[in-house]
Amino acid sequence: MRTPCYIIDRNALEKNLRILSGVMSSTGCHILLAQKCFSCYALYPLVGEYLSGATASGLYEAELCHEEMPGKENHIFSPAFKEEDFPRILEICDHVVFNSVAQLRRFGPRAKAAGVSCGLRINPQISTQSPEHAIYDPCVKGSRFGVTLEEFEAAGAESLMELLDGLHFHTLCEQDSDDLKITLDEFERQFRAYLPRLKWVNFGGGHHITREGYNIPLLEQCIRRMSEGYGLEVHLEP
Repeated sequence: MRTPCYIIDRNALEKNLRILSGVMSSTGCHILLAQKCFSCYALYPLVGEYLSGATASGLYEAELCHEEMPGKENHIFSPAFKEEDFPRILEICDHVVFNSVAQLRRFGPRAKAAGVSCGLRINPQISTQSPEHAIYDPCVKGSRFGVTLEEFEAAGAESLMELLDGLHFHTLCEQDSDDLKITLDEFERQFRAYLPRLKWVNFGGGHHITREGYNIPLLEQCIRRMSEGYGLEVHLEP
């Protein structure tokens, strides 16, 4: 073979998809394909048979989901959205997550008016990363990913809640559900007062669910804690 290429084992992929689908069936959660990790769009129809949809980090990934996984959920998160991209995002996405209060206030009213569900990424300020991964840690001091509870309340929590349907955290990197539980404990402690007023919570990505030995029962317990305890729809982006 003269040209470099990727070879994907369809049977292995379907095995992983069945594991994820089992979690969805057991808990009622929505699991989304994180496209930046897997933008092999020829396989999107297959993925769409098992998962709820996909999540994008920008307009072009959102277009991929829209075109190659029609009828499925199309979520998008970006550190900052461009004015010129946002009209199209509102046409093809059903969930949009903002990284800052400024972005939420700038674009949130338009998204709500278009019937798009709005979320805000938060920083629970508790790290489960090993020290050598500090550069990738969104909870490290000085991180610009997500809004802390202090920032959320200083910006006027009540006015922000009028724009919000959900909260999103993303702190894991190929980790097990014990790390998720640590994060979720702190997230719930900080934002408990606001959770009953929301529609959904997004646990972000980094969940190594299909790895041998992953603690799926603990993951399902974490999901039910939010869905049964607060009536929230739970989203994951493994």
